[in-house]
Amino acid sequence: MPLTFVISGPLRELAGNRDEVRVGGSAGSVSDALALLWKECPSFRDRVITELGELRPHLNIFVDGESIRYSGGFATPVHDGAEIVILPALSGG
Repeated sequence: MPLTFVISGPLRELAGNRDEVRVGGSAGSVSDALALLWKECPSFRDRVITELGELRPHLNIFVDGESIRYSGGFATPVHDGAEIVILPALSGG
């Protein structure tokens, strides 16, 4: 089953104005899944990770509703058919 990346409004231009990107292939972790996304949408890479290979602080990634910041980072397991949401952080007062 393909992985589904849900792309929020501000990032859709990087995905050809799509709100979802489905990628085929096998991914055991978020890192593997992102590599599949980058093949489909190469401009995402620099917007998601820093030069040191870390998740940019203004982004959140969720796998099936759970933040990777609390579930293993890029090593978070991904199963076939998973939904991965990439969402800019929101703040305000």
